[in-house]
Amino acid sequence: MAPGTALIVIDVQNDFCTGGALAVAGGEEVVPLVNRVAGRFSVRVLTQDWHSPDHKSFAANHPGAEAFSVTEMPYGAQVLWPVHCVQGTPGAAFHPDLATDMADMVLRKGFRPHVDSYSAFFENDKTTPTGLAGYLRERGVSEVWLAGLATDFCVAHSALDAVAQGFRVTLLEDACRAIDLDGSLARMSGAMREQGVRFALAEELESA
Repeated sequence: MAPGTALIVIDVQNDFCTGGALAVAGGEEVVPLVNRVAGRFSVRVLTQDWHSPDHKSFAANHPGAEAFSVTEMPYGAQVLWPVHCVQGTPGAAFHPDLATDMADMVLRKGFRPHVDSYSAFFENDKTTPTGLAGYLRERGVSEVWLAGLATDFCVAHSALDAVAQGFRVTLLEDACRAIDLDGSLARMSGAMREQGVRFALAEELESA
């Protein structure tokens, strides 16, 4: 890979893998692919959902609400999730097989109780930055590659925000897994393509 490339690995945490509180089907299958291609990038960032127990994106904190229903927040529509990735719990930890030592930076997001954070770049209010864009620019990054969980939520929102921040963006499609809630995978895949996100395979990158 050319200098100035970053791999951003989104939320490969126990709660998003088999047996977790918000398991994405086959979530742990991305781990070996990520581990094998990470060394090709000049910068490597791992993101981590890091919610407080009273987080407003949890259905349990809205009396009578069901998981996966949608409510209105001051910043717009918000899916209400099962309790997951609570700060300091085993579910919030990275999958044990993920090679975390390769990370230059670990970015925790979603820690503010009143706003969720799908994207690695902005909270869901789309105005509160995480600081990732500035970090990447300081490191001389112009091109971002994405892998992780879940394709149609945190990965897709990160990809779209990366484009908006002026980065070239590629999604490693085989190193992601989706929730596909009410057609969200097709909808968000289309949105990414429309904004110029390229789709590639980690398997091909590995053998290049």
